[in-house]
Amino acid sequence: MDDPRTADPVAQEIARNRERQSAIYGEPLDERIRRLTTGLGITQARLAAAIGLSPAMLSQLAGGRRVKIGDPAVLGRMTALDRRLARGPLPDADRDALLARVRQDPSPCGPTGGCRCAEQGPAPGPPVPRPRRAPVEPTAEDALRGVSAPARLVAAAAELSPSFPEIAEVLRRAAAGRR
Repeated sequence: MDDPRTADPVAQEIARNRERQSAIYGEPLDERIRRLTTGLGITQARLAAAIGLSPAMLSQLAGGRRVKIGDPAVLGRMTALDRRLARGPLPDADRDALLARVRQDPSPCGPTGGCRCAEQGPAPGPPVPRPRRAPVEPTAEDALRGVSAPARLVAAAAELSPSFPEIAEVLRRAAAGRR
């Protein structure tokens, strides 16, 4: 017998939207939202207020009627909460302060994923899924360009080239501004 959900165009669209959410965020948003509300012991409406979404939009995302979170800061706040919960249970006494910190910080998770909403440092365990268009991580060349002028990098490369050709090549790339 056929599955009745496959005949319903709305159910088909919701299934497609959840698949797209999984591709973008690593899991359907209903699972993530449920994990946050359950882990924090709060309602969807309170979660929506903490991350800067309307309750209606959060409901549409959880229900698969919407696919994407449009505001990167909202995604950052969700990621911050996820990272905190990955470290273990949150005492009830700390919940209000955590939600207030997340709500006040326009971008709680910086480009390197360092969470500033709770204790510093990355959460242990598996990484929290990130959107596909994550910022490019800085390279060694980027770091070198930040501390020395191109001419000095070229000079250092010339000095190191006979003994350390691989390091010299990194210095030359940094001086040229290439990735």
